[in-house]
Amino acid sequence: MAVASMVLGIVGMLISCCLYPITIILSIIGLILGAVAIKKGPAGKGMAVTGIVLSVISLAVAVLFIILMAAAGSSSVWDALDELSLFIK
Repeated sequence: MAVASMVLGIVGMLISCCLYPITIILSIIGLILGAVAIKKGPAGKGMAVTGIVLSVISLAVAVLFIILMAAAGSSSVWDALDELSLFIK
């Protein structure tokens, strides 16, 4: 379970800016698996903690992109970034 948590955290980090709905699902599963692995015993505790940390970071990035899109009133991340960059200039 610790290895699965770490793998889901890594995958979540890699796809967090493009496939954010999938990232949210993977991150939640990674958090659950990491917590269960830590409660089971000391074996793989480092990987479980790494999986939890990566899952939290990827979840935060995905939520940030959703907030960014909602603020820009767009359905695409790239359109939202383009619209917000007009306000910054």
